[in-house]
Amino acid sequence: MIEHELKKTLGKNIKFLRFRRRLSQIKLAEEALISVTFLSNIERGNNFPQAGTLCNLAKALKVDVWELFKGEGASDKQEKSIVDRISEDFVKQVNLTIETIRKQYKA
Repeated sequence: MIEHELKKTLGKNIKFLRFRRRLSQIKLAEEALISVTFLSNIERGNNFPQAGTLCNLAKALKVDVWELFKGEGASDKQEKSIVDRISEDFVKQVNLTIETIRKQYKA
């Protein structure tokens, strides 16, 4: 699955799940701790959120993160690629957080 398709699938799924939960964009954005503009761009497939935002969106929508990417007829290989990408982003975020904390305690 190429990045453009991934963004479109993510946006479509978030919008579908939001409608299913009867949430407005404003309410979902509040629960996910993002702006309505950013959520709108995600739903249109224009932006790709970082791992923390994906977790917040999934939590607000009451689904697992991987479900945000589930495409129609997605193969196991495609789903593994998605999980790998999310995992890489999590590792980066965790490392940045750890480094920030270390710098604060060294100061």
